[in-house]
Amino acid sequence: MQKTKKSVAKRFKLSGTGKLIRRTPGFRHLLGAKSTKSKRRASRDKLVAEGHAPALKRCLPFGL
Repeated sequence: MQKTKKSVAKRFKLSGTGKLIRRTPGFRHLLGAKSTKSKRRASRDKLVAEGHAPALKRCLPFGL
């Protein structure tokens, strides 16, 4: 039986259509130095690139 890779489960989630969603890295501290525009864009969730998605989905055998 395959186990869920917990490090992947904490960082990604599956959308309703089965795509992986991720957060933008680098926006937890030092926010005063970053522009308002970049902080606003970073607040939106992003899709994982198609090339990386299959390997990450194998780490989540039961979904999320």
